[in-house]
Amino acid sequence: MPDPSPAFGREASSRPSRASLRTAVVWDVLKDALDRRVGTTGEGSLDVLDTGGGSGNFAVPVARLGHRVTVVDPSPNALFALERRAAEAGVADLVTGVQGDVRGLFDVVERGAYDAVLCHGVLEYVDDPAEGVRNTVAALRPGGALSLLGAGLGGAVLARALAGHFTEARTALGDPDGRWGAGDPVPRRFTAEQLTGLAEEAGLSVSAVHGVRIFADLVPGVLVDTEPGAAEALLKLEAAAAELAAFHAIATQLHVLAEKPA
Repeated sequence: MPDPSPAFGREASSRPSRASLRTAVVWDVLKDALDRRVGTTGEGSLDVLDTGGGSGNFAVPVARLGHRVTVVDPSPNALFALERRAAEAGVADLVTGVQGDVRGLFDVVERGAYDAVLCHGVLEYVDDPAEGVRNTVAALRPGGALSLLGAGLGGAVLARALAGHFTEARTALGDPDGRWGAGDPVPRRFTAEQLTGLAEEAGLSVSAVHGVRIFADLVPGVLVDTEPGAAEALLKLEAAAAELAAFHAIATQLHVLAEKPA
């Protein structure tokens, strides 16, 4: 069976792709959660909701595992790309795209109908992150899992500082939304405590917190692309550091896996 990871397989040299360096940690955690849910329910095929899933970076690999995936996204262009990608992957019958967003989620999907919900890169852009999380939780069946991925405050501060933009780094550090200035394209960033707090306040039990892209965005691309074995070593380093709380503070993204009480 083809590798179902979001990187859609390895490059010809078997070296991890740049996409896999950025998504491998989240994918491994998500796949384990889906496997556990299959074991708990006894159902071989789960119902998965991907809010803001765009063109299917995660939805299509999840479908390739045999699960039914509904993608909710406000962009018609992204949903068109999703349809094409699902067809190319041979999972068009398992992937459904609907136009909408997390705020009006139940205008387009049912409550309590999903074994897992993905909310990746969404909370940064909504007016009320707490409402967004509550809606994703309401879409879950009892015992279902929420995969929550958000932009990390510390990673942005570190990146601006290493680029020599020290004033912007300090601005982000003190800004309530973690923004480094008017030109910042990300409306909001989070600490690990803020993301886990949102999940817990919505009634979920947090089972894991991971730092994502701790090193991948800081290492010069030429080093990863040209140094023999560098990409594989970096991938292993990311995985080893992801669960360590000390590195959550400098991660570009933060991933929280939480479960709804059964």
